[in-house]
Amino acid sequence: MIGKDGKIPNAVNNGPEDRFILAVPDFLEKRLSAFEKESIHPRFNGKPLVLGRKPGTDAIILQSNDYLNISMHPDISHAQIEKLEQTGQDMVMSAVFMHDGSDKAIFEADIAGFAGFESAILCQSGWAANVGLMQVIADSSTPVYIDFLTHMSLWEGIKSAGAPFHTFLHNDAAHLEKLIQRHGQGIILVDSLYSTTGDIAPLADIVDIANRYNCISVVDESHSLGTHGPEGRGLVAALGLTDRVHFITGSLAKAFAGRAGIIFCSKRFAQCYPYMAHPAIFSSALLPHEIAGLAATLKIIRKGDDRRKKLHENAMYLRQGLFDLGYAIVSQSQIISLEPGTEPETELLRDALEERNVFGSVFCAPATPKNRALMRFSLHSGLRREELDHVLRVCEEIRDDTGMWNWKSTKRRKV
Repeated sequence: MIGKDGKIPNAVNNGPEDRFILAVPDFLEKRLSAFEKESIHPRFNGKPLVLGRKPGTDAIILQSNDYLNISMHPDISHAQIEKLEQTGQDMVMSAVFMHDGSDKAIFEADIAGFAGFESAILCQSGWAANVGLMQVIADSSTPVYIDFLTHMSLWEGIKSAGAPFHTFLHNDAAHLEKLIQRHGQGIILVDSLYSTTGDIAPLADIVDIANRYNCISVVDESHSLGTHGPEGRGLVAALGLTDRVHFITGSLAKAFAGRAGIIFCSKRFAQCYPYMAHPAIFSSALLPHEIAGLAATLKIIRKGDDRRKKLHENAMYLRQGLFDLGYAIVSQSQIISLEPGTEPETELLRDALEERNVFGSVFCAPATPKNRALMRFSLHSGLRREELDHVLRVCEEIRDDTGMWNWKSTKRRKV
């Protein structure tokens, strides 16, 4: 409603063009101001901590999850273009209305066979996969046991399901078993490869506990699907545990370089899931050209042994080099993190790296605990040895300036 003076009540002037925006209520103003005070104002560049400089064309960028360096593969783009150019109008709708024989169903059968499962469910994202799965398998009477560092999407799924949860110490199977003995049969949630630290879960021990106590096991393989195991089937397959795990979930926005998620499961579960999970019911399914790209990607992944070999060689080389320089490295994978701890220390590290043309990804709250901020390097198979050597030279050069020797992670490092 416009007032008698021709202005909108509760509006504020928004600049020289004399435009007005509606003022927000006090409760939202309080939240926005608190965020700005805590996360933006302390930064030297006036931006959130995760945003430093914009990398130039000659920068070494260690931020992408495209681990096998296939996002620009011509087979993928050609498959998408071909599907887009086909005549006919694609249906934009929820997957609950799709029949057998759809592009989605064909891809699900293909990727399920790849992973060694009866069925697979293609989701809009890894986030949607984990939230939807938890909505279906958990409820207010089901205890959930979750590793402290497991991905936020599974935590959100627990919240959505209203399930009671018990957190066990990171990668501590003995602590998990004690919690199950205390609280009873339930659901166990772990990542196979942790996205912040790059270390690997003791899957054999955890799956053994799950089966011994008749618990449901859920393994998020977002960062190991495509990069580990035979033909890139993941760490569960690499360890021979496929027949002993109830569910594997994953984001297809990592090694698969797309925008989707996946749930590997039984045929019976796959038939029920689309009509029980809110992300499946109330959000449109992927479009045919997106699925065509994923189908082409799967073929590349299966034949990608050379890419996987190069990726692991790159990771081992950089991990060892950083460790030799005195950094506390816990990584066992292509994800390698430096852990300054506090946000000011991490900002100092970020700026020192970027000034020397090395760009990683800052992880801070809520992605990490408040005083466990870190710099993550995500490696890919296309990195050259001279690029890795440059990263190591930079990390050697900045140790004193960034206070690396006094980081808590450095002091607790085990040699």
